[in-house]
Amino acid sequence: MKSWVPYPTLVGDVQLDVTSGRIDGQLLDYRTRFAREQQTVALNEVERADWKEARFEVRVTLPGSEIDSGTWEKVVCVAVLSEGATNTRSVTELTRGPGTTWTGRVLLPRGMYRSRAVLTASVVATVDGVEGRVIGSTEQPWYIDLTAREPIRERELNIVEIDFRGGPEEWLRPFKDAPWLVDATGDMPTVWLNTGFEGLVELLHGSGNPVEKAMREVVAAQIAEEAWTAMFHSAVTDLDFDDNRTPRLPSGWRGTVLASMLPDVVPSTPLEDALREVHLRRSDGQGWAELQTNVQYAASRHSKVPKGLKDAVRALHRADEGNRR
Repeated sequence: MKSWVPYPTLVGDVQLDVTSGRIDGQLLDYRTRFAREQQTVALNEVERADWKEARFEVRVTLPGSEIDSGTWEKVVCVAVLSEGATNTRSVTELTRGPGTTWTGRVLLPRGMYRSRAVLTASVVATVDGVEGRVIGSTEQPWYIDLTAREPIRERELNIVEIDFRGGPEEWLRPFKDAPWLVDATGDMPTVWLNTGFEGLVELLHGSGNPVEKAMREVVAAQIAEEAWTAMFHSAVTDLDFDDNRTPRLPSGWRGTVLASMLPDVVPSTPLEDALREVHLRRSDGQGWAELQTNVQYAASRHSKVPKGLKDAVRALHRADEGNRR
C-alpha cells in the first residue's frame, strides 16, 4: 500500500533484489542461503562460527520513464538496513547504472545486529524546492535472518541465543539462572535461549542417541508450550473492539494464535463467541482462573508435549531394557 503525501511520488514499483552475499569475504551459496521468492537470507550455521561481517550486493530497479520525466531533482536511491530489536539503522547510497538500475553494497556488522534485519530501498529527491523527500520505496522488504538455517520468510517465533549472565542485554541478567524466557510483547514473539545455561543449546542443536533425541524433543516442546501460553495471554490483552464494544480478532500473529487455540480453550463454540467469552472472563475475573486449565491444554496440544513425552518415556524404557541385558 502506498501512503498519500502532499507532493508528487512514483507510481511505478521500486524493486529490490539481493544478488549475492559474502561472510568475511567468503561467497555464500545462493541456492541454500537465499530465497528470492520469499526475499529472505539465512545466516545461521554458515560454516564460520565467529564471522564478523556480512556484505550483500543489491540491485534496485526504478520506473525509469518516471524518474527521467518527473518534476523532481537530485534523485538518490538508498538501501536501508534496520533491526527493531537493537534499534540499529544504516543507510547506503546506491550508484546509478545503465538504464533504470541502481546498485551497491550493504554491510552488516555482526556485532550491531542480533536477530533479523530488514532491508528496504527508498528513492529520495528534491521536490518543489524541498530536499530529502521520499518519492518511492519498496513494497516488500528483504529479511536477513541471523538465527535461521533456512531462508523462510514467515516465522511463528523469533529465537535468540544469548548469554543471560554476561551478554549485551543487561535486562536479562537478573534471570541468569533461567534456561529460557518468552517475550510476547513485540511484533514477533521472541524466545530467549540462555547460552550460559550448561548444556541447553548443545542439547537443542545436537543429534545424539535416541535418549538424547527424545530429551531434545521434550525440552523443545516445553519451550513451545510456554511460548503458546505467553502468546495467548498477550493476544487477549491487545484486542480491538467494534462500535458495540464487541472484541474483534486482531491481525498478525495474535489473530493466528487466538484462532488456533480458542477452539480448545472454549470448546464447541463459534470463534467470535469464544473470543467474547474469553474477553468477558478476563475483564470481570469470573471464571478466568478456571479457564487457565483449558489454556494449558491448548498450548500443550499445539506444542506436541504429549507426543514428545511419550517418545521420551519409550526411549528411556528401551535404554533401560538394553542395560539389563
